[in-house]
Amino acid sequence: MKIAFASKQNVYIDEHFGWCERFFVYEVSGDGFSFAREIDSSLKYENEGEKLLYKIECIDACDIVYVLQIGPKAANMVQSAGIFPLKSSSETESIEDALQKIQYLINNNPPLWLKRILLKDSVNE
Repeated sequence: MKIAFASKQNVYIDEHFGWCERFFVYEVSGDGFSFAREIDSSLKYENEGEKLLYKIECIDACDIVYVLQIGPKAANMVQSAGIFPLKSSSETESIEDALQKIQYLINNNPPLWLKRILLKDSVNE
């Protein structure tokens, strides 16, 4: 599965979804995780709807987006695009800690939302 992290420097989950200028994408499985790529999402839009659509297009190949904050409208749009939004516990939560938590969940009775992603990914392989 692919997870996009809203981050300033690829260390902490410290960016708001709508304001994020870069997403860092990681591949995650029960066996481990690895950095896949950085996505530039720095184009500016005046219209809120256009801005959110642009951000979603940037991460459209991802299964999860992990952010510091995301508004209700953006969260609904992200979910409608088939991407599951997660919020970090604080701006000091590290990407590595979040990846380890997701990997633990994969291997130890994943919650329903994660089971759905895993099932979708296994069908697409």
